[in-house]
Amino acid sequence: MTALVIAEHDNASLKPATLHTVAAAAQVGEVHVLVAGTDAGAAAEAAARIDGVGRVLHADGPGMGEGLAERLAEQVITLAKGYTHIFFAATSSGKNIAPRVAARLDVAQISDIVRIVDAFTFERPIYAGNAVATVLSSDPIQVVTVRSTAFDAAAVRSHSAVIESIAAVADSGASRLVGRDVTRNDRPELTAAKIVVSGGRALGSSEKFAEVLTPLADKLGAALGASRAAVDAGYAPNDWQIGQTGKIVAPQLYVACGISGAIQHLAGMKDSKVIVAINKDPEAPIFSVADYALEADLFSAVPELAGQI
Repeated sequence: MTALVIAEHDNASLKPATLHTVAAAAQVGEVHVLVAGTDAGAAAEAAARIDGVGRVLHADGPGMGEGLAERLAEQVITLAKGYTHIFFAATSSGKNIAPRVAARLDVAQISDIVRIVDAFTFERPIYAGNAVATVLSSDPIQVVTVRSTAFDAAAVRSHSAVIESIAAVADSGASRLVGRDVTRNDRPELTAAKIVVSGGRALGSSEKFAEVLTPLADKLGAALGASRAAVDAGYAPNDWQIGQTGKIVAPQLYVACGISGAIQHLAGMKDSKVIVAINKDPEAPIFSVADYALEADLFSAVPELAGQI
């Protein structure tokens, strides 16, 4: 069996989610990686050095690097018949392209898998992560999105796999990129950070978010996150939201400050290796998943903690 992994990249380097997706795909057989972009030779070379990758298909053409789902899906369709599995990372990009591919191939999409039982059987969380469904597929081609936090990243090796240039599909004109506003952040990317400091509605304002959490995050070299309640209240930007309707994270250390621990939030961070919870409510649900629980007022405990680091 041969799996095709759709690489995510910025034309110069690969996104970390690609390494996790390759690790998952390697469990079903030989792995090929598609790198579709514009002047994306550096990304193709990086893909060729991923352990487990047997071949890199490099489709380079004008406009291909814009990441438009319609065109990337068409590129995948031209290759699909040669593979038993097509893997995407369960990111915004992957979730945009995978359904289009599955619909065109007339197969079911298997979403957000966290374990591969065998080549046709997968496990995926349902009900906000409170249950795990085992899905057996009989489709001729498996279209799968992978929750990257559930799989260790594939290693990078010194030697390279074969890079094969293929023709990029023509632009159908179905969509065009009008503009892109990208948030710039000096901190680690939230979904790839090894340490995350996250705050909840208890902080009370965006000013308190910056005043209380930023010093601790600076000391730890951490990314900043927030609960849905804090984001809805305007205390933190949308791209900080962690949870079922936000981002899924699994850092080495997760520090939850003033977060009660609603199911929606726990679904996005409960796979973190070490969870530290700071909350003055002894009945807070976050304490049930925390490795270290501190029952205290965060406005005094967090600055004290930052001062001790």
